Amino acid sequence: MSFEINGRLAEKFDTQKVSDRFQKREFVLEIKSTSATGYEFVDFIKFQATQDKCSLLDPVNIDDTVKVSFNLRGRKWEKDGQVSYFTNLEAWRIEKLSSESGDEPASQTPIANSESTDAPFPSNPPENDSGFDDLPF
Repeated sequence: MSFEINGRLAEKFDTQKVSDRFQKREFVLEIKSTSATGYEFVDFIKFQATQDKCSLLDPVNIDDTVKVSFNLRGRKWEKDGQVSYFTNLEAWRIEKLSSESGDEPASQTPIANSESTDAPFPSNPPENDSGFDDLPF
């Protein structure tokens, strides 16, 4: 499932190397909305980029307004008889809409683009070779 959302980049974290074959980078968007009564709601939504998509965040700065294209992913994980469910928002494109200085770009050109809106990576990440077998991804 492919979605898009606009927001302010509130946080971006360093790339984490989970195993020899899997890496991820997380970031947070601040999304503001206003109710019919005028009350303002603020949500902080965490996304992740994986593998070669980790570099999508390099040209983007904190406080920039961006448009994120992402896939909604859900996984079931079982360990010791306990079942858990995880939901990830996996970014595959980021477009800078405005910078922290308020300058609008000449055009809203994607920073990086995927060839299709389908998941650009497998639905099941590679096995974890680093000895942390209890990780759910």
